[in-house]
Amino acid sequence: MKTRIVSIVMVLGLSTLSLFAQTVKTEKFEVAGNCGMCETRIEKAANSVDGVSSADWDKETKMIEVSFNPEKADLHNIHLAIATAGHDTKMHKAEDRVYDELPACCKYERMASEEHMH
Repeated sequence: MKTRIVSIVMVLGLSTLSLFAQTVKTEKFEVAGNCGMCETRIEKAANSVDGVSSADWDKETKMIEVSFNPEKADLHNIHLAIATAGHDTKMHKAEDRVYDELPACCKYERMASEEHMH
């Protein structure tokens, strides 16, 4: 009888814990940039979005891998934060004024965003 009660309590406890576990979604997408300073700026911008738990941009592939809680953050806001920091994505293009203020080594080849292609 005690074993049965302990088992029931454990099952209820585990199911309650799973309700509190956060869902984490991981996405990869292209971000224009060139160097280590770009990497720092891009990752900082992505990580500034509430709900983002990690961001890792690879300067060789120009791809960022972002892990985030989809209940708090969405891809649109992550792309927008990166563009606001001066780096183009397919979803958002950085403002020319912000791009122009980047250091010379950070001047990448501009990409067309889907937003501006329609």
